[in-house]
Amino acid sequence: MPLTDTAIRAAKPKDKPYKLADANSLYLLVTPTGAKCWRYDYRFQGRRKSLSVGTYPDMSLAAARHERDIARAMIVAGEDPCLQRKLEKMAKKLCGGNAFRVVADEWLEKQKREGHAQVTIDKLTWILGFPNAIIGDRPVSEVKAQDLLLVLRKLEVRGKYETARRLRSTCGRIFRYAIATGRAEVDPTYALQGALTTPKTTHRAAIIEAKAAGGLLRDIDRYGGQPATLFALKLAPHVFVRPGELRTAEWSEFDLEQNVWTIPAAKTKMRRLLKVPLSFQARGILREARSIKSRTDYVFPAMCNRRMPLSENTLNSAIRRLGYSKAEMTAHGFRAMASSLLNEMGIWNPDAIERQLGHVEGNGVRRAYARAEYWDERVRMMQHWSDYLDALRSDIPGSQTIKQAAE
Repeated sequence: MPLTDTAIRAAKPKDKPYKLADANSLYLLVTPTGAKCWRYDYRFQGRRKSLSVGTYPDMSLAAARHERDIARAMIVAGEDPCLQRKLEKMAKKLCGGNAFRVVADEWLEKQKREGHAQVTIDKLTWILGFPNAIIGDRPVSEVKAQDLLLVLRKLEVRGKYETARRLRSTCGRIFRYAIATGRAEVDPTYALQGALTTPKTTHRAAIIEAKAAGGLLRDIDRYGGQPATLFALKLAPHVFVRPGELRTAEWSEFDLEQNVWTIPAAKTKMRRLLKVPLSFQARGILREARSIKSRTDYVFPAMCNRRMPLSENTLNSAIRRLGYSKAEMTAHGFRAMASSLLNEMGIWNPDAIERQLGHVEGNGVRRAYARAEYWDERVRMMQHWSDYLDALRSDIPGSQTIKQAAE
């Protein structure tokens, strides 16, 4: 006699498991703990088998009968329901390992092993949060160009054109990693070429005119914030390294006897060791910074936690306090200032200037042969540059001192 919901609800646990039979080999197994499990017994290729269908009340009587009917149809078609269940579980497990977020996490770990800076890893983690929220659980091989375009469009409608462009590039690297590791066959980002809005190129704001540069240097001297920020602002124009290299500078990197600052490759954008000749003025700023008693490895420690360097936004915030908007000057702008004014002097090898900026030759063949460091010229150039900055800072506009310093 077929089961009824009333009979199922009334079934009580006993000392031993027992069955409540329904039609066509479906039954409810009631365990001593009170659990009620649906099972379907069948024979396949001469062997008796039992398929677990679900549990009551999560699976109703009607739903259990539907699952039984599906299993019976599979047997008629020559398929084993138990085997198919195992294959489905294996497929789900495999898809979990192939999910976009899993592959992306593996790729991120690879970037860490390759020595990319933590700030770079943090930015990659942040930007990958956008696709992970929408396609993160999808098998990477099933993500289509249209799926990724949906993610990118959500950024574009917010005006984040550059972020969308960077995300497309980052996803492309992840899909190529998936292809290399046998989990995808196609990189859908190729199909999106030309589909995104091209962002307008915006250069970081910088003061590149001599008179205005002198005004900035005088304003820096009047800065009234914490000493570490002041010393960093004073040193920045003399060394014109990237802001991250400056604020994370450690005393162990400086040799004030040999007049050189050696920035480890792990800290530079190009992952190449960079040596910075230290002018007389730069050494004076560093000695003044070191005279302040502070138990820290960092030259420019944070105010709240001296075991940490200045935060990423500290220098830009200080420049704002000096009265310069983000459209006028940034911490990165000291590099453009030096590059522009040094090249305008016309007395320095452009390659020496580029090498001091830490730039890498884009042409691979030329880079393989252009290994000269131009060290002696860079030493002379950096001292000349500091002398020029002093002239800009102190001279009255229109006098000959600035012109003489540039010659």
